[in-house]
Amino acid sequence: MKDYIAPKWLATLQRNRVAGFAELWDLEADWFEDPNQRRGGWSGVSRCQFRLAAGGSAGFFLKRQENHVHRTLLHPWRGVPTLVREMRNLARYQAAGVPTLVPVYFAQRRIEGRMRALLLTEELLAYRSLSDWMRDWRRAGWPPREERTMILSALAELLRRMHRHHLQHNCCYPKHLFLRRDDAAWQACIIDLEKTKRTLRRNSARIRDLSTLHRHAPYWSRSDRLRFFLAYLGLDRLDARAKGLARKVLRDAARKLPQPSRGAPRAAG
Repeated sequence: MKDYIAPKWLATLQRNRVAGFAELWDLEADWFEDPNQRRGGWSGVSRCQFRLAAGGSAGFFLKRQENHVHRTLLHPWRGVPTLVREMRNLARYQAAGVPTLVPVYFAQRRIEGRMRALLLTEELLAYRSLSDWMRDWRRAGWPPREERTMILSALAELLRRMHRHHLQHNCCYPKHLFLRRDDAAWQACIIDLEKTKRTLRRNSARIRDLSTLHRHAPYWSRSDRLRFFLAYLGLDRLDARAKGLARKVLRDAARKLPQPSRGAPRAAG
């Protein structure tokens, strides 16, 4: 896959002397997330800031990885960096109009037998993950019904647009869904596209992603789930087809919840 650099950020990268692979790879920046060791290598994320010509600075996230690969039919033994797949998926999401991260720089290199790749993206300004929002709401109380409906509608529209283009995220957890409040409206976007795949049938993408989300949103009420499904399907009330989809999603979510062992004692009362 060819190197990529966003034209709007080229001058900024040059000004900060990080317009090349070696400069970004050697950039000293604290880990935003500790590197994970898997797939035969490692992958980690740092947050960095670069000076702007007009003054001030802009934030970016830099993901670097070494020998962190996935196998493909074309590369069954050596594999390709997982960031290659993520970069391709970023392009697919952008083409489909699905809000996600904006790539700034991408490149891969083989250096002394080690496969390295890096991806620089714009920081999501004023966005917070759904998991962070839910943690705050559990402490301070859930938003009023009208605002909850707007939040659920923003999430539903994001996933509906994704599935309309046969894109299955495959890791639709609250930590990968981000929300931002603009005046009276809520905006949503999705990140971590490493495992996204295109599906022939939209229904399989729906069930996989929606069941994952509902399984990891245990504090949503029955009414919240109903409002989400109505917004996702663009309906005022659930019809027979919609009820069938909702049952499949919730059944799949329940099936994947951890089951108590047979020998576990029952709760008293």
